[in-house]
Amino acid sequence: MTYELYYWPTIQGRGEYVRLALEDAGADYVDAARRSNGTAKMMAMMNSRRGATPPFAPPFLKAGKLVIGQTANILLYLGARHGLAPKADAGRLWVHELQLTIADFVVEIHDTHHPLGPTLYYEDQRPAAKKRTTEFWDERVPKYLGYFENLIERNGPYVSGRRVTYVDLSLFQIVEGLRYAFPGRMKRFERKVPKVVALHDRVAARPNIAAYLASKRRIAFNEDGIFRHYKALDL
Repeated sequence: MTYELYYWPTIQGRGEYVRLALEDAGADYVDAARRSNGTAKMMAMMNSRRGATPPFAPPFLKAGKLVIGQTANILLYLGARHGLAPKADAGRLWVHELQLTIADFVVEIHDTHHPLGPTLYYEDQRPAAKKRTTEFWDERVPKYLGYFENLIERNGPYVSGRRVTYVDLSLFQIVEGLRYAFPGRMKRFERKVPKVVALHDRVAARPNIAAYLASKRRIAFNEDGIFRHYKALDL
């Protein structure tokens, strides 16, 4: 079966967590919206007037007759099929819980540059963005990354134990994104979470991930995605 991943074709965004899982698993997939007329097809599939269970927004994954929406939900499905999650219910649900925690963190990352809402431009909310970013680095980053640091220290070498899961791939993306968006702040903070950094490096060295990162399939970070670099926020 060839999976069809539907996500915006010019940004990593929330679709990147799914791409990393598919790439690490060596799964056969197409990034459907990056193909000719792919975005139009994606929008048509989200039309709430068509079908009983249309997805609300990308990313969503077409797997045979299944259409699965929401990043964590997609990863729950792929993890079980491709050995990227524990087989037992308790472990599988634990990893899903961790992915939902990462999803919460991703929202807070986005809100550093759009604290007043996504319909306004960053330029329209700069003072609020600076205030939100200060609080983000003082309180929220230590809370989230400190939590994962403690899990790796307790369970190691990966977040949930000896075997890699999709949560480890997602945590890799978090580190990559924060390094892009806040290179100065992240460089200073990384010494506080050495195990998270070491996990990032282990994931980057995995053969399929290394090949993906070096390929054209990996979309570059840019100022249209979740992780955006604004010099005024990286103080």
